[in-house]
Amino acid sequence: MTVRDRLDPADVERMFDRIAGPYDLMNHLMTAGLDRRWRALAARESAVGRGATVLDACCGTGDLAIELARLVGRSGVVTGLDFSAEMLRRAERKSPGEDVARVQWVRGDATAMPFDDDSFAAATIAFGLRNLPDPEAGLRELVRVVRPGGRVVCLEITRPEQGALKAFYSLWFDRGVPALGKLFDRRGAYSYLPASVRRFPGPELLGEAFHRAGMTAVRYRLLAGGIVALHVGEVVA
Repeated sequence: MTVRDRLDPADVERMFDRIAGPYDLMNHLMTAGLDRRWRALAARESAVGRGATVLDACCGTGDLAIELARLVGRSGVVTGLDFSAEMLRRAERKSPGEDVARVQWVRGDATAMPFDDDSFAAATIAFGLRNLPDPEAGLRELVRVVRPGGRVVCLEITRPEQGALKAFYSLWFDRGVPALGKLFDRRGAYSYLPASVRRFPGPELLGEAFHRAGMTAVRYRLLAGGIVALHVGEVVA
């Protein structure tokens, strides 16, 4: 696969189907295991409690959806949506314990979701927004399905702009990750990853997109020295 900044949606779907098997392992290796902590933080930032109905869009293999299930308990419902059938198959195998919410896995397009308006108390999206053909359309769709006053939470990779971490990040993410990824996929999936981050808006610009999508009280924080950004916005009542 030739590395490009953008791929057709069908190409992205095929790519994620192809890497579903090593996806979790690569996430842990790329982040030194910090991805688990980031997902737990994103789940808490959704501010949902017991009995809530929550969406995790672009859910991948389901780790964030399962974190949400722990928060909302047996009386809650979590929906994980993804367009990759293979990712969803992996997610279905991760059976959460009996004391957490039921998770329903739905195959669908995050820019045209099969849910009614105001269906959820909150929605999350982790490391998936930059893969959408129109990220702002994805944000508007998240706002549509979340009830007024509910939160939209986004985890996304970003690029440190200064300091010693900037040089390390460039070396590891632009060179190390693609080299490591070749052990699992020789068709370029993990070369697409840094390319997709380079063309994605930085944290401030993404915050502005949250406002344009219909959110208020938008804020973000940088994690791990600026490698990851966590954005939170509230759907306008």
